[in-house]
Amino acid sequence: MKPVKIQLVEFVTHDVKRFVLTKPDGFHFEPGQAVGLATEKDSEDHAFTPTSQPNDGVIEFTIKQYPNPKGMTKALHQMKAGDSLFMSDPFGEIGYKGPGTFIAAGTGITPFLAIIRTLAESGDASGQTLIYTNKTPKDIICEKELRDAFGDRCFLTCTRQSGPGYDDVRIDADYLAKRIEDKTQFFYICGPQAFVKETAENLERLGASPDRIIYEK
Repeated sequence: MKPVKIQLVEFVTHDVKRFVLTKPDGFHFEPGQAVGLATEKDSEDHAFTPTSQPNDGVIEFTIKQYPNPKGMTKALHQMKAGDSLFMSDPFGEIGYKGPGTFIAAGTGITPFLAIIRTLAESGDASGQTLIYTNKTPKDIICEKELRDAFGDRCFLTCTRQSGPGYDDVRIDADYLAKRIEDKTQFFYICGPQAFVKETAENLERLGASPDRIIYEK
C-alpha cells in the first residue's frame, strides 16, 4: 500500500464526492481498473475505481456515500484536503476492448469514466453508446459530461422519478432490444451484481457473444 494525500474534495451530486489525490511515482493503471483504498484508522482496503486518466498528474475518485454509518464511504466523505490514505496497486478485469455500448446502473458508471474520458479526448467516443440508469435525475453522475461525450447516443433512464430527456423505464430485455442494433459489438456492464447478471443474460438472449460482454467476474 502506497501513502497518498487528498488534495481536493468537492460534491458531484447530492451524495457523491470527487476526491483528487496525489499520484505516487511510477503509478500506472489501465482505464477501468480498480485500486484498494484504506484509511489510517482502518487498514482494511476497499475497492474503488480511478476516474481520472492514466496520464493525469493526479488520481481522481468519484465516490458515493452509502447509508452504513461505519462504512468506508461514510469515512471518506468525512475527510478533507490534507488528509492521508493508503492505496494498493491496480487490479480488475474491466478494460476497453473496442467500440461498443456501455451499460451502467448508479455508481456502476465510475469504472467507465476513465475509459470514456480517454475516448472523448481522442475523439473515439463518437458513435459509441451509453445506456445509464438511476433512480432520479439528481442521482446521475457527470450527466453533462456524458451527454457531451455520447451526444444523441446517450440514453439515460430513471426508475423512480423521471422527466423530459430521460426514459422512464428499467434497463430490461425489451429496452436493450430497442436501443441496440449491432449485436457483434462489445458490451461493457457495471452496477449492482444482480443488474450485471441480468443484463449479461439479456444480451446473450438478444444474440451477443459472451466473449464480447465485458464485466467484473
